[in-house]
Amino acid sequence: MTARAIWRRRLEQVLQWITGALLVLLAVEVLAGIAFRAARRPLSWYDEVASVLLAWITYYGSALAALKRSHIAFPGLVNGMPRAGRFVALAIRETAVLGFFLVLAWQGTSILRVLAGETLVTVDIPVALTQSVIPIGAALFVVAELLNLPDRVAWAEGGKVVVSAQQDAAKELSH
Repeated sequence: MTARAIWRRRLEQVLQWITGALLVLLAVEVLAGIAFRAARRPLSWYDEVASVLLAWITYYGSALAALKRSHIAFPGLVNGMPRAGRFVALAIRETAVLGFFLVLAWQGTSILRVLAGETLVTVDIPVALTQSVIPIGAALFVVAELLNLPDRVAWAEGGKVVVSAQQDAAKELSH
């Protein structure tokens, strides 16, 4: 197993734990909100915290999906291209994706400076903390893309790249 594969696997495990923990936390928070609302004692912070948790799940989950190559793609279209066309498509894709997430990370960091000192309306939690997921999630997405880039280049050269037999089988079953 290569060093890149080891780092890839470690990052995947960390993102799975983070995303799973956030999902459990959101489920508990929603169930608590339902229970308190049924008891006529609604939680004032319920909606705001649920929105933040959902955003965090989205950002960390998208980084995990990028690492697993599970985002929407058009492999049939690109596979039908000649080798040079695959390289052009790969270059355009990587430039667009990496460029977007680098700008998102950069602008997300500048937004944190603007939000310094602000707190959520219903809870004394810094808004900068809740919005820190923007640059962190974007940076994780970039790392995931860079970890997959050598495999994408090998694929563009005409090779079939499989991260794991289990993942290949799961992708085939999902279509």
